[in-house]
Amino acid sequence: MYHVSFNEDAGSERDREEYDLRQTAKFVEAASAGFVEDLRAIVGETRVMTDAAAMAAYLTDWTHQFTGEALAVVSPIDAEQVSQIVKLCRAKGVCIVPQGGNTGLAGGGIPSPNIPSIVLSLSKMNAIRHLDEAGRTIVVEAGAILQVVQNHADDHDLLFPLTFGAKGSCSIGGNLATNAGGSNVVRYGNTRELCLGIEAVLPDGSIFNGLSGLRKDNTGYDLKDLLIGSEGTLGIITAAVFKLFPKPLTRVTAFLSLASVDAAVRVLNRIQDHTGQAVEAFEYVPQPVLAAIEKAFPDLKSPLAGPVETGFLLEVGSSRAVDARMDESGSTQLSTETLAVLEELMEAGDVLDAVVASSEQQRAAFWRMRESVLESILKYGASYHFDISLPLANISKFLQDMDATAHELGFETLTIGHFGDGNLHYALACPDRERWQSLPLEQAKARAFALLKSLNGSFSAEHGIGQSKLDVMLKLKEPAQLDAMRAIKRALDPDGIMNPGRLVPDSA
Repeated sequence: MYHVSFNEDAGSERDREEYDLRQTAKFVEAASAGFVEDLRAIVGETRVMTDAAAMAAYLTDWTHQFTGEALAVVSPIDAEQVSQIVKLCRAKGVCIVPQGGNTGLAGGGIPSPNIPSIVLSLSKMNAIRHLDEAGRTIVVEAGAILQVVQNHADDHDLLFPLTFGAKGSCSIGGNLATNAGGSNVVRYGNTRELCLGIEAVLPDGSIFNGLSGLRKDNTGYDLKDLLIGSEGTLGIITAAVFKLFPKPLTRVTAFLSLASVDAAVRVLNRIQDHTGQAVEAFEYVPQPVLAAIEKAFPDLKSPLAGPVETGFLLEVGSSRAVDARMDESGSTQLSTETLAVLEELMEAGDVLDAVVASSEQQRAAFWRMRESVLESILKYGASYHFDISLPLANISKFLQDMDATAHELGFETLTIGHFGDGNLHYALACPDRERWQSLPLEQAKARAFALLKSLNGSFSAEHGIGQSKLDVMLKLKEPAQLDAMRAIKRALDPDGIMNPGRLVPDSA
């Protein structure tokens, strides 16, 4: 089995050099054995890339934190070709790193240096195979771009609700591999909850077809749920069938200034109770982040005048005709009822101010602001990003204690979150990149993870583990859980060729 990291405690620098030489020799051996020619025989001459310049985009991640190397980038067009590639790689001892849109933030889709690997790009497997209007399901291939799937459902007056900022470039396979979340999880759930079945190629090359779309099928272990979130370590998802939903006939989108984070929990629950759980998004965008957005994108301004210390983007949607009905003033029933709740919450002191989008253009501007957050933080300066989740009742305590700790250690904090489902993207930041080098990042991380554990939180919410969080997995995941994960990995992938060194850390 291949391992990504070299244990420095186990040997000297000379040991490391010998290890690197052995791994390089494996690259040479695989290439000289006609491996690349065998790949071309499977998928065709034009779908195997070996030129370094052409492969570069596949070997560095979106954040530019992780770079690897590969014998080739291979682009199959169907599950049968994927199966043949897996069988060939298994016979040759070459590892496989599946890759979709390469928009991941944890380095999970990038091969490691010095391990003979290929990048298996699913970009050519991008068909929308079938949309069933009666059953409200859609079957799509792993390389399909998320926004394309959304648009196809929309053309049939249906909704595919999975959404986030990278929707125009991320692929369905990557969404499944990381069990992606996004801003609509509060109503519709993560990718796993939207998926009814998958087609996948297992590490022995066999093809598993589970695309029936049944909502009830209790016939043994659920291999679908095992592969979703496995980051390509247990097999390669090649297609999936998803639930579709009625398209909202009306929406209310508002930007709120709230009294506190504790008040946000009361506001969310009150609106949920009043609208019958119709809140689609409840996004935390506080003042420091608003300032970073305005600095990075001068054309984007806060919807509210003055500082908004505790800002929230709220969206409520309904597919009921009665909610879309307009009164004499031109307001929909949903808008009238939502505004009434907000007025009650203002009287109670939980909502300080609010602006409701009066047009689709203004709604789009609100969402553009929210979806510009990551780029804004990256432009702000040096930063370290946590992708965490907490029980709603504990979010305020985490922010209060961790902000105090971060500022004590010399960091600024830029935090946003999918508050409705308890997911925070908490960033330690410093506008001075040189000063960043002297700040005690490891100390801050340790204190954050200790606080998170004490508050029953998770250190990874929606971005996956990849290679960036392996050390945290080893420290914080329960040993029994890690042992079970390693046992599953060994059982399904005994040769260790599927995305090695990702998600599942080696034993300490």
